[in-house]
Amino acid sequence: MRWLITGGAGFIGCNAARRLAAEGHEVLVLDNFSRKGAAENLDWLQHQGPVASVHADVRDFPALRRVVARGFDVVLHLAAQVAVTESVRDPRTDFEINALGTFNVCEAVRQGCPEAILLNASTNKVYGGMEDVRIEERNGRYRCADHSQGIGEDRPLDFHSPYGCSKGAADQYVRDYARIYGLRTVTFRQSCIYGPRQLGVEDQGWVAWFTIAAALGLPLTIYGDGKQVRDVLYVDDLIHCYLRAVARIGRASGQAYNIGGGPSNTLSLLELLDHLERLGGRPIPRQFAGWRPGDQPVFICDLTKAEAELGWSPKTSVDEGIEHLWAWVRAHRDLLVGVVGAPAPVDGGGR
Repeated sequence: MRWLITGGAGFIGCNAARRLAAEGHEVLVLDNFSRKGAAENLDWLQHQGPVASVHADVRDFPALRRVVARGFDVVLHLAAQVAVTESVRDPRTDFEINALGTFNVCEAVRQGCPEAILLNASTNKVYGGMEDVRIEERNGRYRCADHSQGIGEDRPLDFHSPYGCSKGAADQYVRDYARIYGLRTVTFRQSCIYGPRQLGVEDQGWVAWFTIAAALGLPLTIYGDGKQVRDVLYVDDLIHCYLRAVARIGRASGQAYNIGGGPSNTLSLLELLDHLERLGGRPIPRQFAGWRPGDQPVFICDLTKAEAELGWSPKTSVDEGIEHLWAWVRAHRDLLVGVVGAPAPVDGGGR
């Protein structure tokens, strides 16, 4: 199959492109290379297999339309502004990338490649702060008192923060283009995705950022009290989910799925630090700051719909995934130092 991946030099994009190329698919990566590490990801990717690339921005509709009109079987839309804090600082750019950019992708597919499958990476932030959900603390972590299997897709949407609004608008455009224009679209409301080549920073990608900071001895701030809980999903499992949606597009078209690690793969911020301290063999200094806008005390995906309709469930345990990420970070210190702009300390041991 012919795949176009927008934001294909990002963390999820380059992992997806590598796997698809290895399985014999034809892959074109589209990226504007604005994020640190994107050029390095593309260089790595092009050493993994035959992957083509084009420098373009999803905000540039004429350029995007020309690319999509080449004809693709699948468009995997990953290009995005990904940080809540950045959306608060600059809501216009956040809107232009996430809402307008996704609208442009929908229009480019509708006009130039209407038979393509369009897969859209959305976010659990479309559910807002979920202030009505009853939260309790148990064993040093928060939990939803009434949602033992997690949050399902029937949860009302309630955008909170400019990021939540822009991604929520994108989410709904993708769904409605299936309903109104008959496009074969699927949207994935993703929880916390992590894995190798995730060049996480303080504003986004907390699992990778904590791991990088722990390995490089960088200052680390916890926003809130650290008892917040998320379900975490290893990137290889996410890519398998995309492939399952393509394989079952007759059932998945027009649908939205909550995709994460589910109830069996959860972590609080403090639990991740404990895990990293065990791996590194030394304590990790941290400081605390106030909660961020729209930060949910708990978010765990109910995977029932994805399991039933896509035949998909996570395979990588939290322990296994974090150890894979830790090993990758330790093996790529030079790259990470260049991206985060800090000197690497003397190795303190650990696996």
